[in-house]
Amino acid sequence: MRVTKGAQIVAGAALLALAVAACGGGASTGSSGAGSGETPVRMEVGEPQHALVPGLTAESEGAEILAAIYDPLVNYNENKQADPNVAESVSTTDNKVWTIKLKQGYTWHDGTKLTAQDYVNAWNWVARKSSAADATGFMAKIDGYADLNPEGEGTMETVKEMKGLKVVDDTTFTVTLASPFSQFGLMLGYTAFYPMHPKSWEADGKLTAAAQEQPIGMGLFKLDKAYKKGTDQTIDLTVYDKFTGTKPKNWTKLQFKLYTSSETAYNDLQGEQLDIHDSIPATQLSSAKSALGERYHDDPDSAVGYIGVPLAYNKDYQNADVRKAISMAIDRKTISEVVFSGSRSPADDFISPVVDGYRQGACGEACTYNPTAAKELYTKAGGPAKIELGYNADGGHKEWIEATANNLRQNLGVEVEAKPFEKFASILESLQNKEYSGLFRMAWSYDYPSPENYLRPIFGKIAIANGSNYGGYDNPEFDKLVDQGDQAATADESVKFYQQADDVLLKDLPYIPVYFYRTNWGHSTKIKNVSLNLLKQVNWAAVEKA
Repeated sequence: MRVTKGAQIVAGAALLALAVAACGGGASTGSSGAGSGETPVRMEVGEPQHALVPGLTAESEGAEILAAIYDPLVNYNENKQADPNVAESVSTTDNKVWTIKLKQGYTWHDGTKLTAQDYVNAWNWVARKSSAADATGFMAKIDGYADLNPEGEGTMETVKEMKGLKVVDDTTFTVTLASPFSQFGLMLGYTAFYPMHPKSWEADGKLTAAAQEQPIGMGLFKLDKAYKKGTDQTIDLTVYDKFTGTKPKNWTKLQFKLYTSSETAYNDLQGEQLDIHDSIPATQLSSAKSALGERYHDDPDSAVGYIGVPLAYNKDYQNADVRKAISMAIDRKTISEVVFSGSRSPADDFISPVVDGYRQGACGEACTYNPTAAKELYTKAGGPAKIELGYNADGGHKEWIEATANNLRQNLGVEVEAKPFEKFASILESLQNKEYSGLFRMAWSYDYPSPENYLRPIFGKIAIANGSNYGGYDNPEFDKLVDQGDQAATADESVKFYQQADDVLLKDLPYIPVYFYRTNWGHSTKIKNVSLNLLKQVNWAAVEKA
């Protein structure tokens, strides 16, 4: 789904803290939020990387918050298929022209009727080069996207709308793709495809301040007040009383609490100062089950944990044999079984086992622990004498990153510095701005249940400028194979091409796969009927106060 912060789950985790406590993390507060006498249901998250804007959000923390404010066109069922949600129907006869019809009755939080035009306006804004939206690549399939993204540094679009988007009436619009793409219907549950309120933009097309700090949504919850990034320690919401879907039975207030320490959040969970912690730190996994009992959950997860490589920005790592040697020097089995108490499994592919296209053992020799061969290859390939390994300290990654650093020190005979960044948002910004050129911890959880989502959004050329290709990997053969998979007539044919693209990654190792996730999370005694959906977001409507 998106880059993820936590060691526990890739696209979802915990990040920023409340007030700084003596232990160095975030301190909890008993505030009910929004001046109400009702005590809210409280969940930990990390600070979003950007403002609360769908097209700017391509990471787990912001996505969790936006999922409470907005409602997606489709939801995903247990078979990883898309079920209509806000959409009454999503149909196509050729995988190129798609018709989306909205259900009646949805309104924005200010009472304005939701219309098809609200989707078209939002998607066009996300697609424009001048918007610099992180999620812009998800619009690239739509006919006319290239017109809004002229090549060349400093060049900007001269048109404002994609010709592939057409409003039919208030509840219907069509999407014409540049070429057939069988997976497009699956994409529509992702954050980038939310609508935006008609008053989100100034006359010149730029976002209003209100749209960034207190967006008007159309989902289950509305924001009680503006959220000022870097200042506010909580995000407070209230159930929207005119929401057409299912609402919680016996509560109306929700509060996202920002943490910089997953350990602090876990302590608050145990102390009943927090109700949901979706990324229990590795240091607590061995004891969490007994401590929380039935409130501890260990669920399948779509995420893959990597060591990222700055291929385009650091010549020390441009030799594929250097990357292969680093990969072979990592003891994935011990990290998974000891550091994570068996809650991870060694990664042997770029595609997660939870979707079609995964192949057990596909990574082969490169992902097999072999210290002797690793050192020989590293020396022969001229690997650097010093390695810097960056990670976000707010997601519970210190233990496995230190274990990896020790592997590299001992097995490659090099100096290794594990470099912590306080927040997930901080390391993402450093990578996007090309300010950090060391190896880095990264993870990816699917945005929609397709093998394609593990390929282009992370390693495609289109994702370098505005996307999640933080290493700058660029291989035309890889992009071509993904294109062929997109345009295949059947899902089975698509998978074959995606696997060929995966083979290119396994040869090049633009990132180094380390482990497959499981979601280890827990909740307080104050709530019940808590579950996560396939995107690892809380099913808020089902939650009840105990």
